[in-house]
Amino acid sequence: MPILVLPRLSAGMSARFCISGMDSRYGPMKTSLKIAGLSLKIATLASVLLFLVGCNRIARSWYLSSYDRDISSSTKAIESARDHAHRAEAYAKRGSAYSEKARYSRAFKLISADEYDRLFGLAVKDHDQAIALAPSAEAYYTRGVTYYDRAALEAVVDGRLVGSDADRKAWFDPATADFKKAIERDGRLYLAWDRLGLIHETTGELDQAISDYSQEMALNPLGKARLADAYCTRGGSNQKDKKNDAIIADYEKSIDTGATADGCSCDPYNPLLGLYVEGRRYDQAWEVVHKAQKSKKWIAPEMLDRLKKESGRSN
Repeated sequence: MPILVLPRLSAGMSARFCISGMDSRYGPMKTSLKIAGLSLKIATLASVLLFLVGCNRIARSWYLSSYDRDISSSTKAIESARDHAHRAEAYAKRGSAYSEKARYSRAFKLISADEYDRLFGLAVKDHDQAIALAPSAEAYYTRGVTYYDRAALEAVVDGRLVGSDADRKAWFDPATADFKKAIERDGRLYLAWDRLGLIHETTGELDQAISDYSQEMALNPLGKARLADAYCTRGGSNQKDKKNDAIIADYEKSIDTGATADGCSCDPYNPLLGLYVEGRRYDQAWEVVHKAQKSKKWIAPEMLDRLKKESGRSN
């Protein structure tokens, strides 16, 4: 959960104004009232901001303490487990708590790199123990998530991908291996398919991502949205090679699969419309417009105006 961090503002701000030429005896009073009102607003704003900063600290403390509680309760569960299955479950839970504590603390720069490595090492050690005791699909998936989260911290910085596809692939390889092992044990574990798809998108392996999401879609509705986005992303990646037929096919598949084009995902409507207009394929262009309008998707006004002008149609 993202935590809002706001800068501190000084609550001791005040201002005095010297106003000359005030004929009315009420003028200075009105000015004082205005200044007093302004000061009150500034003080109130500062108080609110300080309160939010305090909430931010409290929230961080609460999150970290929740991980510590999970670590403590899992440790007790490991010690009191009556069989391998329950002990493995407790090890996996503690490993995930160590991993989440490490990830959260690093994301907000609360710990050093060495401390992060220490916590991550404890997480992996616990997951290894869980798998040794009970090598289930869930155990491999849970360790895979720990590897995935670490790789994501390395591959995505400030919301942007860093490094080459090969660099990112190397970071995600341990997670990929675990998710595949999870699927070997339980092919219906849709979350493993989902993570594999996300990895393959991140590493630029879009054909594989589409295959992963196709498997997921058969098991869970989330896969449909992922698949639509992956088709759109692959369509965009082909533009540099000017493979128009392949681009159009992917954008069409994205729309037919149910592309959301909501600002957080890839938009196939406008680039596909542009390709059809450029190719003077006006009937297909209008079909895209109608699909967009029916599903309440945004179409660039300038592109729509161009289509109307060049096609000689208004609808």
